[in-house]
Amino acid sequence: MSINAGTIMINLSKENYISFMVVIYLITNVCASDIYKNINLPANHLKYYFNSLPIIAREYQHDPACPYKEHLNEKACWGYEDNCKQENAFSIPHCPGDHKGWVSSKKAQIDTFYSQGDFGYVRDQRNEMTLLCEPFFKEDSSLECSEHLRFCRGRNIMINFTDLTHRKEPIRYAMDVLKEGQIGGYCKLNEKKLQENADHISALQSWGPELRYFRKLPRRPIVEDDCDIVIEKPTYIMKIDATVNLYHHFCDFFNLYASLHVNNTHPSTFSTDNHILIWESYNYHSAFQDTFEAFTKNSLWDLKTFRGNTVCFKNLVLPLLPHGGAHAKFTNYSFNVTEFLRIVSLAADSVTSNPDYKKFLSSQTCLKPPKVEL
Repeated sequence: MSINAGTIMINLSKENYISFMVVIYLITNVCASDIYKNINLPANHLKYYFNSLPIIAREYQHDPACPYKEHLNEKACWGYEDNCKQENAFSIPHCPGDHKGWVSSKKAQIDTFYSQGDFGYVRDQRNEMTLLCEPFFKEDSSLECSEHLRFCRGRNIMINFTDLTHRKEPIRYAMDVLKEGQIGGYCKLNEKKLQENADHISALQSWGPELRYFRKLPRRPIVEDDCDIVIEKPTYIMKIDATVNLYHHFCDFFNLYASLHVNNTHPSTFSTDNHILIWESYNYHSAFQDTFEAFTKNSLWDLKTFRGNTVCFKNLVLPLLPHGGAHAKFTNYSFNVTEFLRIVSLAADSVTSNPDYKKFLSSQTCLKPPKVEL
């Protein structure tokens, strides 16, 4: 039996033909299934997801295997899309309080809240994005950021961690992790614009402490095999706040979630098949660490992971940071209270069942660990 595959003729026996067709079926159906598995969103968010990616929605419309057909034609938008009408937005601000004394009108009050505490904040970050290092070919590097380097993303970026082998002190909130030229890419760098935006230099204020040292490399680091390690999957580097405190640590999670939306240009935006690198050398421990499972299915990394290596990231995201303390967007975050309490309960159970905790508590009070009730 012959199969005409374009200009190639393949001669197969009946048995091999059946095997060939099974492989084709698996490729077309299992791979399609994997694509849909990457959409890691609650059902009531799907209509917003598909409307933010209209090309994908049109493709899925013609796919008989798509399990989301009912969500493809609904009018809905997150609120940061260019064509988003207010009546279709995820949320519409309601500000019942008096506006006098801090803004000029009721409309200004609502607009200000939306820009600081809703998807208007994401919209502004997306609108601010500017190309700082321009690629000419797909193998080249790229770097683009919002103003003051608050949010950045890059392709084929090299980071040199070799100096960390000489650092004896633990690293947290350090602004000297990198030196000049230890981060860079092969692209046309607008150094003037980069330095103009590197004006917020403090640990959690921006990515200025790191990106001020970004330099154009003499050649493509991945193509020329200049990397000890190449990371294929998207990687989020996080500079996190105090992990022992729910309020502070959830600023990290909220900013990471907002960053997914700032970076929302690809169907896999909400996939958990990515990596998270915490920008410190301490081992990460937190009662709230299970929350990371909402963002990644892979183990967390820290600076010790790559100490002594030159690492290249094919897709790198430097997300929004918990700068400035409490941000208005924190107060507007709406989440499932039942699910939140479930996660907190799991975290509490993990702590109280830990043998070291029981030993410590016994030595302090001679009492059994308390029963946790929520």
